[in-house]
Amino acid sequence: MSDHHDHTHPHSHAANKQVLRVSLLLIGSFMLVEAAAGWLANSLALLSDAGHMFSDAAAIALSLAAFRFGERPADSKRSFGYQRFEIIAAAVNGITLLLIAAWIVIEAVLRLLSPNEISGASMLAVAALGLAVNVAVAWYMLKNSDTEGNINMRAAYLHVLGDLLGSIGAIIAGILVLSFGWIWADSVISMLIALLIGKSGWGVTRNSLHILMEGTPAGTDMNQVAADILNIEGIQGLHDIHAWTITSRQHALSCHIVIDGALKVAEAYRIARAVESAVQRHGIAHVTVQAEPPQHGHEEHGCSAAASGAQPCVHHHHHGHPH
Repeated sequence: MSDHHDHTHPHSHAANKQVLRVSLLLIGSFMLVEAAAGWLANSLALLSDAGHMFSDAAAIALSLAAFRFGERPADSKRSFGYQRFEIIAAAVNGITLLLIAAWIVIEAVLRLLSPNEISGASMLAVAALGLAVNVAVAWYMLKNSDTEGNINMRAAYLHVLGDLLGSIGAIIAGILVLSFGWIWADSVISMLIALLIGKSGWGVTRNSLHILMEGTPAGTDMNQVAADILNIEGIQGLHDIHAWTITSRQHALSCHIVIDGALKVAEAYRIARAVESAVQRHGIAHVTVQAEPPQHGHEEHGCSAAASGAQPCVHHHHHGHPH
């Protein structure tokens, strides 16, 4: 599986950070222009777009801080280092996307109930500029950073993408207001965009909370991992198997294997190594294996993983190994 891993991980931490720095500068500058214009033109689409730009800038700043914080070395208090901070940042960014979506919907409904005069032309001009900035930033992020595999990077990218949709919406609303005088278009389009933003926000929030809850790595079939381990010659049983994600692209697994108590150390070591490589083929790099003889009595402390029904707790005894 290593070739697949190299293929999907082309961008380093340094590249991700550089992309975030440049994006922050572009978006931050434009946000100030847009907020002023929205206020002068009295356009909710522009103001909500500027508000969104602000949340973009904040999201990117948070992701950048998370990368920098995550680079701090492990210490006696944090044995895995500070990399989990990236996941916390992604969760915060996901939740803010959901809040922004809710805010836009509420504002849009209020506007529908009491419409205001809108200047379509200025709205159109600034929205077009906003779209250009967002397209440039989104394309730059997609090309030069790990928006697929790194959840922190992905959260920042989704903020920009949501904003890009906001700009397209503002342009369509501007055209409708200018051509037909449909002031309601501003609100209706804002709501549609809010739904799309909410959907992205929910995805990132769900994935980051799954990691924070020590859920199994996305895309890993634990039953298959267990079956692969049990297929290794010399293994009679498997229990207490746990897999979790430390941070994007870094997964860990620990398990207890049951082997013949009379085995030589070298043979037991060979079996443990075989377990490691079987697990690593599933993209899980950090593997801890505890080997124990059949009479260890693990029935007493139960199969915590299997009790939940999520993971196997299998003891199969090869012929010739009665206990």
